[in-house]
Amino acid sequence: MRGFGMRKINDVGWIEKEKPVAGPLDAIIKPTIIAPCSSDTHTAHGGSGPKVDRILGHEAVGIVDSVGELVTRFAPGDYVVVPCVTPDWLAPGVQNSRTFSHDAKPFGSFKLMGQKDGTMAEFFHVNHADANLSPLPAGVSPEAALMTVDMMSTGFHGVELAEVQYGETVVVIGIGPIGLMAIAGAALKGAGRIIAVGTRPKAIEVAREYGATEIISYKDGPVDKQIIELTHGGADKTIIAGGNGETYTAAVRATHANGIISNVNYFDCADQLNLAALDWGLGMADKDIRGSFCPGGATRINQLLALIKYGRIDPTQIISHRFHGFDKLPEAFELMDKKAPDLIKPVVYFD
Repeated sequence: MRGFGMRKINDVGWIEKEKPVAGPLDAIIKPTIIAPCSSDTHTAHGGSGPKVDRILGHEAVGIVDSVGELVTRFAPGDYVVVPCVTPDWLAPGVQNSRTFSHDAKPFGSFKLMGQKDGTMAEFFHVNHADANLSPLPAGVSPEAALMTVDMMSTGFHGVELAEVQYGETVVVIGIGPIGLMAIAGAALKGAGRIIAVGTRPKAIEVAREYGATEIISYKDGPVDKQIIELTHGGADKTIIAGGNGETYTAAVRATHANGIISNVNYFDCADQLNLAALDWGLGMADKDIRGSFCPGGATRINQLLALIKYGRIDPTQIISHRFHGFDKLPEAFELMDKKAPDLIKPVVYFD
């Protein structure tokens, strides 16, 4: 089969591979729509370490091609939504977990692209199909469902980590697709004031539609100082959905005592997260700093699909570019890599 991926660090293109085979508990999926992610480009440039001949991609909706003999909930021909995190549900790590993201080791549940070939292929493998696949519900479009598997799940998880309460002031740093989903999730959770940090005009427009009450730009000065001035002392909760090590420091500074800093940003291996003791209240200001990975499994995706099905949210507003045809994968990947000014999230239909 053919797939698109990294031959080595900083070298992407088409790769020929054998079609994967399902184990007893597993399934082989033929994707019908996928979404390139900044994590894919990050990986291609070595952000998660060296990889050779690895097909990229971890966001997909598709059709079941084949299943193992012990799979009971799915059969060939079923239309399914595939979460980007697919735990080994027999591993000890998931027995003492909140997110099921770390089954046998840190990030162990992030198998697609992380540990094996991903979704940018004619076929891909999903472990533990009964627990890791969700049926595509009636009334939910494939592209809307596709937004649940990482963008919506990760953005909403930032809100969950922050324990957003009614009427609170929430800051979301970064208004890429995950940050936009964090804004939408904070609004659904009842946040009062939502301050978004970003500069891209299209993303700002969508941020306001999802519930951002104010937008600030890092171009206008240090983000933490702007937030402290606007809020007269700092935010209740700050969600980091983009940026670098300096963003992390600014988020801690911008959050008042008894607040929570929630990180769902994918920092680079080379980033340094430095924090002055005073910014953390000398370690005694009751500022909680939390970081977590996208939750895994089918139950999570089923819950997010229900929010779409019953009209609570339309995640397709974050889709800025649509490509048609398997051969459009390189073009869509390059768009994600170069970060065009009007880019939020591209999708590729395999038609």
